[in-house]
Amino acid sequence: MDTLSYKTVSANKTTVNKEWVLVDAEGQNLGRLASKVAKLLRGKHKPNFTPHVDCGDNVIVINAEKINLTGKKWDSKEYIRYTGYPGGQRSLTAAELFEKGADRLIEKSVKGMLPKNKLGADLFRNLKVYAADKHDHEAQKPKTINLNEFK
Repeated sequence: MDTLSYKTVSANKTTVNKEWVLVDAEGQNLGRLASKVAKLLRGKHKPNFTPHVDCGDNVIVINAEKINLTGKKWDSKEYIRYTGYPGGQRSLTAAELFEKGADRLIEKSVKGMLPKNKLGADLFRNLKVYAADKHDHEAQKPKTINLNEFK
């Protein structure tokens, strides 16, 4: 029996094949879109997924201004931050954050679904979000993915 066939192959920086992926956010729900994008960034959809290596794809999200939030989340969902000073807790509703920039809403929700360590910071740098349908990454020839068919 050949025992070499039973070895677990672990991916590393040199053996990983990263691709550029284009995702259209038009008509998508925020949380479902964010979880699928986080899965793409992490590389969990690939057969050679390794938890401690950046083996995910570079993801471009377009049409961030056409994202959906269900129910009353535009007014009731709050994003809280703390300035570091006494009494410095600040909060924004989803609608207020959306006004500041539609891309911020998607970036914040995807970042919350990534690991909270150096690997998560590296993975977050592979995400590019654009409010309109134009992006600056045509030279990378991104492959379009339909999230409704992606699991």
